[in-house]
Amino acid sequence: MLPLNGWLVERIGAKKLYLVCFSGFTLCSALCALSWSAQSLIGFRVLQGACGGLMAPMMQLMMARTAGKHIVRVMSIAAIPILTGPILGPVVAGMILQYTSWRWLFLINLPIGILAITLALCFLPNGHDQRVYRRKLDLIGLLLLSPGLVLFLYGSDHIKEQAGIAALLLSILMLAAFFHKARRDGDRALIDLRLFQSRIFSVAAFTQFIANGLSFAGQMLIPVYLIRAVGQSPSATGWLLMPMGLGAMCTFLSLGRITQRFGIRGTSSGGASLALLGMLPFLYLSGHPAHLTILAGSLFLQGMGMSAVGLPSISAAYASVRKEELPMATTSLNIVQRLGGPTLTTLCATVLDWRLAVAQHSNSGVASAFTISFTLLICLNALLILATLRFPHSIEDQ
Repeated sequence: MLPLNGWLVERIGAKKLYLVCFSGFTLCSALCALSWSAQSLIGFRVLQGACGGLMAPMMQLMMARTAGKHIVRVMSIAAIPILTGPILGPVVAGMILQYTSWRWLFLINLPIGILAITLALCFLPNGHDQRVYRRKLDLIGLLLLSPGLVLFLYGSDHIKEQAGIAALLLSILMLAAFFHKARRDGDRALIDLRLFQSRIFSVAAFTQFIANGLSFAGQMLIPVYLIRAVGQSPSATGWLLMPMGLGAMCTFLSLGRITQRFGIRGTSSGGASLALLGMLPFLYLSGHPAHLTILAGSLFLQGMGMSAVGLPSISAAYASVRKEELPMATTSLNIVQRLGGPTLTTLCATVLDWRLAVAQHSNSGVASAFTISFTLLICLNALLILATLRFPHSIEDQ
């Protein structure tokens, strides 16, 4: 659904689209809780993803339109309640899985969703002052891009199978055809690729890809390490992951002032470096008995560091485009960002699966498998640092 975001905003407005998506997401949560098989759950999750996938760019778009050059300060304040997710989410999910049915993972969304819809109706701006566009839907582009992205993710996850290889090759052909068509169509394309001619926007998109990928890959790898190698329960794992969310909240509370003092490049590169320092102890932890104090400190540093990368890069990207290009910019940036999560998670999961298969359940082999996987994360983190160094010092320097 993400490729449709820009076109839908232009046709019906940001607030209406946000309300429709939030309502659909809440309804699909109830359907997921009522699912009767793995196949039905997957089907309802697809519908939930179609609704939920558009809410994050809607939030960014409405804030960017309102905040202007103060977007880092505004979004850092707005991110504080969002950060209760990484803090409370693993704890609540672990307790649900430990003591109740998995269906409550979805039922818990219902009262929260109803409250959020009510607040959105009362407080979100209507956006009537925004210009109404009547750009035609690039249907061919949509039929090339959306299935191409899905096939790419499926093929990456099933690369050992013939079906996965075929899906990956087909996705490359479809995406290549989309890029060729989009370059020819210009602003009539589903995604205006001319945005990426801006060096700042391209660097921001790459940074978002790597940062989101590191975040999702870490959220996959670290719990697996705690459960598989350390022997923690799901509930205890949720509590052990809490320092990462606390670290992120500490940074977000003062991110506006930090960015004002050190600039976009200094803040984002410093955050990426801090996240790298937080990842290095896992090379030691993966081969030695678990030391919970070191683990908590490492996760706290990672949370502090990664939270200092995202918002400065987003603000740099939005500052590099005209205001009327913001719907297309949020769409493009979110597509790249959300590709990073499953792509790098699949890469790390594939490496871990390969090494665990070689280990044949020996303790030393399992430790080696996690060491290699954490080394891969560290290398990707180093790549993130190099990307952030290409940002300007401040928005005014663009």
